[in-house]
Amino acid sequence: MTGIGLNELGYDDKLYILAFDHRGSFEKMVGGGEEKVAGAKRLIWEGFERAVEEGAPKAYAGILVDAQYGPDVARDAKAGGYKLAMPVEKSGQTEFDFEYGDAFGEKIEEFDPDFSKVLVRYNPEGEAELNERQAAKLLQLSEWLHEHHRKFLFELLVPAEPSQLERVGGSGDRYDTELRPQLMLEAILQLQNAGVEPDIWKIEGIEDREACAEIAQLTRREGRDRVSCVVLGRGASDQKVDEWLRAAAGLDGYIGFAIGRSIFGEAVKSFAADPDGFDRDAAVASIAGKYRRFIDVYEGAPAPA
Repeated sequence: MTGIGLNELGYDDKLYILAFDHRGSFEKMVGGGEEKVAGAKRLIWEGFERAVEEGAPKAYAGILVDAQYGPDVARDAKAGGYKLAMPVEKSGQTEFDFEYGDAFGEKIEEFDPDFSKVLVRYNPEGEAELNERQAAKLLQLSEWLHEHHRKFLFELLVPAEPSQLERVGGSGDRYDTELRPQLMLEAILQLQNAGVEPDIWKIEGIEDREACAEIAQLTRREGRDRVSCVVLGRGASDQKVDEWLRAAAGLDGYIGFAIGRSIFGEAVKSFAADPDGFDRDAAVASIAGKYRRFIDVYEGAPAPA
């Protein structure tokens, strides 16, 4: 790798991210114009701030927000001393691409986030040329970030290929349990071998603790000793997210989570239905409470035996 030594790679403090960098999916959830979407982002930010006021650990609290609808929120977070992550990818694309093209570096420097994030759909048994194209662009980003001493947050999604679903009788649940953990390991290995070096891997939830440990160990292989993982929420139910958090909590290499819709979904839907008449204080309290609750679940999970 260029621009950074492996001993400089990684981030190993706790990190509890409230993620609301959604753009296309958020537009559908909220409806209306840009002002309404931005208003919903502001609502989530207020919930996050209240959570910290009520005891969420500020040193580890962060947000993931976009420059399109949340530029003021991003600046407020930076000014307030919170951890700030911002997306680099173009929203809603099956194949990774830069939202701002070759000017991606200028946008990163404009907002100066603590973490630059990508969402990538990468199945190691998928189309080889697609994976190669994505890896080449991700290598470009990885090298730029590390040359500029910036941290790289990588959200890895491994969508099922049709042939893989056939192997599990068309069951998404069986795919998640039986196939996805191994495919995630293969994807991480392929990307590392292509020179892509995240500081933090944002990992789809896994119920099996041994599989979580194996993934964390792989992300830290061959001198990547401070590289870490966080659990993402996938908009799942509280019960399901709790299972994922407890499976990962306390393992070497896992440092927290990056959860979005599971925290803000209900409140934003209330806002979307009636922006003027809904109970704003109740919505803010709901977001704050759910965020704090997931922190408590993660921190309260039993330590590894």
